[in-house]
Amino acid sequence: MQNPACYNLRVLLYPNDPKLITVNLPRHPLRINVGFLLNAPIGYSRDIHFEYPAIRLEEETYVDFNGVVRVNRTPQGILAVCDFHATAALECVRCLKGFERALHAEFSELYAFNVRSTTESDLILREDGNIDLEPLAREYLLIEVPISPLCRPDCKGLCIECGEDLNLGTCEHNVRVTY
Repeated sequence: MQNPACYNLRVLLYPNDPKLITVNLPRHPLRINVGFLLNAPIGYSRDIHFEYPAIRLEEETYVDFNGVVRVNRTPQGILAVCDFHATAALECVRCLKGFERALHAEFSELYAFNVRSTTESDLILREDGNIDLEPLAREYLLIEVPISPLCRPDCKGLCIECGEDLNLGTCEHNVRVTY
């Protein structure tokens, strides 16, 4: 049994950026109340959509954050199946220039009704019926960030003598570094 999608449109407040929308509870943009599922029949589900121009998950800021969470009532608890897309600002390890990279994270986690039903993640549904997806979304998006991000595959990096960007041309040292 499926209900129409719910939309959660809370956006993080940046006081110096007038392009972003300000709403009441910007501190927990990925906290959702699933109390309506507690007395629902097993197998009941609902999709909850998220769209944020920018979102801050602890120290990381992502732009164009969007996704959908399907919350399902199971015998053990509430299963959250998440699919998030975001854009992260990264720094190239070769030329040190900033660039943006699209990230995609898919995961599912069970918020158990009691300790006996927990999985290895040990998530338990709080008494107030809220689940906070922020720590999970942050972890799964961080996993998608490459260890050594490159602005482009053929980035030449910087001259080891003078620090000139070799992508813009050669320098007087004419050093060819191959990676």
